[in-house]
Amino acid sequence: MSQATETAATDAPANLAAPPAAPPDLVRVLHVINGEHYSGAERVQDLLGEHLPACGYAAGFACVKPDRFPAARKFSAAPLYELPMRSRLDRSCGRRVAQLVRDEGYQLLHAHTPRSLLVASQAARLADVPLVYHVHSPAGRDSTRRLVNRINLWTERRSAASAERLIAVSDSVRTYMIQQGFPAERVACVPNGVPRIAVPPRTAAPRTWTLGMVALFRPRKGVEVLLDALAAVRSTGAEVRLRAIGPFETTDYEDEVLARVDRLGLESAVDWTGFTTDIPAELQQVDALALPSLFGEGLPMVVLEAMAAAVPVVASHVEGIPTAIRHGQDGLLVEPNSVSQLAAAIEDLAAGRHNYAALSASAQQRHAEHFSAEIMAARTAQVYDAILAR
Repeated sequence: MSQATETAATDAPANLAAPPAAPPDLVRVLHVINGEHYSGAERVQDLLGEHLPACGYAAGFACVKPDRFPAARKFSAAPLYELPMRSRLDRSCGRRVAQLVRDEGYQLLHAHTPRSLLVASQAARLADVPLVYHVHSPAGRDSTRRLVNRINLWTERRSAASAERLIAVSDSVRTYMIQQGFPAERVACVPNGVPRIAVPPRTAAPRTWTLGMVALFRPRKGVEVLLDALAAVRSTGAEVRLRAIGPFETTDYEDEVLARVDRLGLESAVDWTGFTTDIPAELQQVDALALPSLFGEGLPMVVLEAMAAAVPVVASHVEGIPTAIRHGQDGLLVEPNSVSQLAAAIEDLAAGRHNYAALSASAQQRHAEHFSAEIMAARTAQVYDAILAR
């Protein structure tokens, strides 16, 4: 087994330091991923790499857009191969992945994005191994760029037709894929999961509030709505701050958001931390998580991480978020793009109109029972078992 990266001189991966060999009784699964970010989907991939061996499967990773994932991933024992696509239509990448499958003895391919699916579907056909496609969010409404959405949707429909199974991260995403024409029996729902965090539930509401928002900041995340709501709440005299955790997707969008902060007079009330891989540590510094997404969420990992850390959540009622958060029990749900509803929810929480300790304890318990990393890996392994008749 070798760890590899592409070189300009050859289509074959170059050998790097070999990782420890997987136990011989484990079935080898190659996850084909983008790799340019380390956000929600990438954390799912990283956690599957860590927890699948306990379920009989050893994961490797092939990055077709290697950038942040290779350095940021936390489970480094899984072999990683850098096989960058030269363009979106680079057919040679599929051939290189197929050769890797044959050389390294992978028995199953698992793709995670429309781009990686395009590569993996070609590789699966050439190497004659089954393919699984993991649907993290609806491709047709993943961003505000309509042309990109259409391209991704066309790519997904065409390439996923050859997949043995589709894994949807929430019931809403499963319904969406069935509406796209995929047979219901081929679309499994495996909710995302994150590790348990050994912290006690919060017992008392704070006197001054720090909201946290964790995201790859881009237009569909709705940070503008949160900033407007924060300004409205602070205008009543409530002491509420925002800790914004994560990078911006583009510098142009960053400039646009920071200009809004200035216009609202929030410069002293918002802290921007930038990119981090230690989300649990950041969550210990906030009193509630805010996720004002407008659309396009599958089942956000950060919502589950907040639940694991016993941090109540205030979020939009979109896509898979209600799968995790029950309004009034584990957090508060508001309609997307509603500044007034979000401001009211934040104000109610800060004013003590909800039982903060009860929200905290319920969120943590619900995570442990339904959304742990071990449960996610076990359910993913069940999909593999069905394909391989194990």
